[in-house]
Amino acid sequence: QVQLVESGGGLVQAGDSLILSCVYSGRTVSRYSMGWFRQAQGKDRREAVALISWNGSSTYIAASVEGRFTISRDNEKNTVALHMNSLKPEDTAVYYCAARQGTLQTAARYYSNWGQGTQVTVSS
Repeated sequence: QVQLVESGGGLVQAGDSLILSCVYSGRTVSRYSMGWFRQAQGKDRREAVALISWNGSSTYIAASVEGRFTISRDNEKNTVALHMNSLKPEDTAVYYCAARQGTLQTAARYYSNWGQGTQVTVSS
């Protein structure tokens, strides 16, 4: 059974930095592709923000956050982190950690394992 628990969200000002952390558990999760999605209020779709392969050799960063966000993972500590810099009000959303067996996929429908989400609010 895969469990994902996010932490690190909060209220920040535009230009600030924030690190989101996802702790995962489950026997084989260290071999899963993992990523961060976000869903803004009123939107019915979760957007892929950053993804990382099981060994960190492949990553995906959405164009909307490229140059500001990075993703990393530590399979020894069972964590995946989203490092967010130069935050903008449009980054305001609930951020979800997700995991899947197989290659990176940007569509949320390919992920069957999700955390509960953590709210990030960026004030202008």
